[in-house]
Amino acid sequence: MGPATIGGVAPTVPAAPRTIPELHPAMAPGLYAAALSALERHAGRAQRDRIGIVDFAVSSSDPRLHLIDLANGTAASLHVAHGSGSDPGHTGWLQRFSNSPGSNATSEGAFLTGDYYFGHHGRSQRLIGLDQTNDNALERAIVIHGAWYAEPTMIGAHGKLGRSQGCLAVGDSLLNQAFNHLGTGRLIYAAKMA
Repeated sequence: MGPATIGGVAPTVPAAPRTIPELHPAMAPGLYAAALSALERHAGRAQRDRIGIVDFAVSSSDPRLHLIDLANGTAASLHVAHGSGSDPGHTGWLQRFSNSPGSNATSEGAFLTGDYYFGHHGRSQRLIGLDQTNDNALERAIVIHGAWYAEPTMIGAHGKLGRSQGCLAVGDSLLNQAFNHLGTGRLIYAAKMA
């Protein structure tokens, strides 16, 4: 699946993308740099106009899925759940990543957004793992989907989101916002950096 084109020309990142303090002051600058580096590494596969960055160094009680428009320098942030295998004690903090089938853990690294389908959680989107740390994503059925336990209202009641089986689950009410930003063929970079 190659990058989409507009009038035969692939969209590109501006020569000097805005710095992360301008987009999201709470995100570790190293995470933004790592995401842009991943976008360069996978330039032949991923469109370069928009990106998703998941900051797993923060709690699930904080919006940590950052939807960044590199073309116009804007960003929006959503809550996203991590896998139960990444947080066995259900603390709200991701403790570990795994790429192993059956781990119920979230994987780290660069993902390419794939096709949409209707499954157990309704409309969902497949994720293709591009790194050794997440290259089992398709086999593990790691996807983006909506979930009641990932609604921001869970934070008021429980102080954190619920947990997925390794998927990037967002609240049902926020799913269309994530899908509209990402579309297919765009990069999501997930990591935990200090």
